[in-house]
Amino acid sequence: MATVTFDGASRYYAGTERPAVDQLNLEVEDGEFLVLVGPSGCGKSTTLRMLAGLEGVDEGAIRIGEREVTDLPPKDRDIAMVFQNYALYPHMTVADNIGFHLKIKKVPKAERAERVLEAAKLLDLEQYLDRKPAKLSGGQRQRVAMGRAIVRSPQVFCMDEPLSNLDAKLRVQTRTQIASLQRRLGVTTIYVTHDQTEAMTMGDRVAVLKDGLLQQCDTPIGLFGKPKNLFVAGFIGSPAMNLIPATINGEGAVIGGQSIDLTPAQRSALTGSNVVVGIRPEGWILKPAGEGISATVEVVEELGSDQFLYCSTSAPQLATDDDAGEEAAAPPPITVRAPGMSAFQRGEKVGLVPQPGAVHLFDADSGERLPD
Repeated sequence: MATVTFDGASRYYAGTERPAVDQLNLEVEDGEFLVLVGPSGCGKSTTLRMLAGLEGVDEGAIRIGEREVTDLPPKDRDIAMVFQNYALYPHMTVADNIGFHLKIKKVPKAERAERVLEAAKLLDLEQYLDRKPAKLSGGQRQRVAMGRAIVRSPQVFCMDEPLSNLDAKLRVQTRTQIASLQRRLGVTTIYVTHDQTEAMTMGDRVAVLKDGLLQQCDTPIGLFGKPKNLFVAGFIGSPAMNLIPATINGEGAVIGGQSIDLTPAQRSALTGSNVVVGIRPEGWILKPAGEGISATVEVVEELGSDQFLYCSTSAPQLATDDDAGEEAAAPPPITVRAPGMSAFQRGEKVGLVPQPGAVHLFDADSGERLPD
């Protein structure tokens, strides 16, 4: 067991304008489960591969415990990696796959069998030890890959989107098993995913990356409750936070005719004259038409326990990268969470009022969160 430290670590690829990972400073505590999350191309898998020694480090350093591993070959780093595609040997049994590394290391046969059986018990694979991978389901194969990592007793587990090949139901089940297993073993783990729901439910802390830059690293509650900037606010949470550009007048930030007060500290932190108001779907109070921001229900999404209303309003919305080049037509809808099985209908007029304490304010020019 050990800490993992990225000290100004950068990785450059030829022919690209910016580094894949740019001056990453991050420390993973001993025994911590840290999740790297972000959109495709943000540098999360490159970061993991730099730690594992599968990618070079062009600037900075990486340490495991007190030992610098920046230039060490992968086999000398005491890391076990679980890949997206399982990487099992098809001609070997489950037991042989799990114990393959031990065999290479010339661990005595009796000890090898004992450690394989111990890992199989942890992963509920005892009854499959004599089977070949082709006779296993996707979830079982992933557990075999986990078992192969566990028997090595490494200082660090690296997991690169290990659940992306599983169906939705099995993904939920397996992520619970992985998180529970990691806490039982207490091994420092760095886990890469593009699924923010997976990140929020598994990690002790979550590091959000964009374009090779670390945006924020915090607990799931910290990321959800106090996103550092507009990117994190829009990325974390499902459905995403509503981000509404607002004008500033003498009273405060105005959206849809409603004014939201700004504190003196927030006003002084502004770098320009514009602000973005962030409100999560559950942060709205639904009122009769004529109260609050006037809205029309366009789509009702019924989930049983929750209902999501997608409402059109006259309030402007923050443009996203997907909107680039499109006409400045109707703004994207505001998403509102209502109790499941509510009687709202498409075309119904409603009023929207932000709940006290549910408003997040961001500087429109810098994108940074304004102080509370």
